[in-house]
Amino acid sequence: MLSINALMAGGASALSLDWRPLAQLSPLLAALPAAARAQTRRIQVARDANVFHRGDRPAAMFFVLDGEVRLLRRSRAGDDVILQRARRGFLAEASLDQAAYHCDAVAALDSTLLAIERTSFADALRRPEMRGAWSDHLARELRKVRAQSERLSLKTARERIVHFIETEGEGSEIALGRSKKDWAAELGLSHEALYRALARMERVGELRIKGTRLRLR
Repeated sequence: MLSINALMAGGASALSLDWRPLAQLSPLLAALPAAARAQTRRIQVARDANVFHRGDRPAAMFFVLDGEVRLLRRSRAGDDVILQRARRGFLAEASLDQAAYHCDAVAALDSTLLAIERTSFADALRRPEMRGAWSDHLARELRKVRAQSERLSLKTARERIVHFIETEGEGSEIALGRSKKDWAAELGLSHEALYRALARMERVGELRIKGTRLRLR
């Protein structure tokens, strides 16, 4: 995998970026000052390629424009646990003040990202409008992380499934929007354990499964 400096050097220049549509994607992009925009590049990452590796030194803040990038950490059992799925949003926000990444970032699909030079982004946060937008964003992400942490602390596959549907869905129903294998990784389960739990819940009438839609009964 090329370094982020190499990726940024080879990406679309800041001058070629049209910030009018980009500003519609996020209040943070809208508030990003000209100095930081000048240090932003658009990069392409192929499916299954790393955006960065665990242990790399952060050099940029990333915003996923198209595709999907996941933060992954290997469990003690050897399975990948999905810590974040970034689609049309920022990736690995906590890396802003970290000396090194604590997980891997892998493109689940061919993806297009904005890479904003890290120091320029940090400098931009001194502006009140940027700082306010960042605080709001982090508060939303913190709620997601707390829900995920609570979910992963549950002991059984059934408990994690129920918790996910109740916290991420609407009412007692959810449209997955991902494969069950990917969902298993997000739940910290093997896909075999997930399939067994789903079959058992459906068999006893606790869960209705129709395609990618799941509904608790």
